[in-house]
Amino acid sequence: MNEEANADLFRRCYDKFGQGDISGLLEHLSENIDFTVPEVENAPYGGLWHGRAEVERFFELLEGAEHLTDFEAREFISQGDRIVVLGRSTSTVRSTGRHYSTEWVHVLTVKDDKITSFVEFFDTAAALRAFQKVTTALS
Repeated sequence: MNEEANADLFRRCYDKFGQGDISGLLEHLSENIDFTVPEVENAPYGGLWHGRAEVERFFELLEGAEHLTDFEAREFISQGDRIVVLGRSTSTVRSTGRHYSTEWVHVLTVKDDKITSFVEFFDTAAALRAFQKVTTALS
């Protein structure tokens, strides 16, 4: 698959995510995908997810934890079988009602027309503040 075809594949995946078509997105993933998301305290979805079934579980946990109010993939940078996607998003954490916005970077790899690797980087400090449980001292 050439770089332009890879970029088109990734754009379709981001469109499916934006439309809430997770099952359509999952069709583009390798059965053995490695899907890595930073861990954030109190967020249930961080870590390494291996295989399509685990990634499906990731999306279920993400949906249960956050209401995504804005998601934009802004730039696709392709080289060979790898693409870097730059974007931004805003979410409301369901358990706290707090919002956070972040710029993010996704690094994806494709082989045989399927995404084999996904690594995400984002502002974990902003997410932590939004997920943080408020505690008060008793007087």
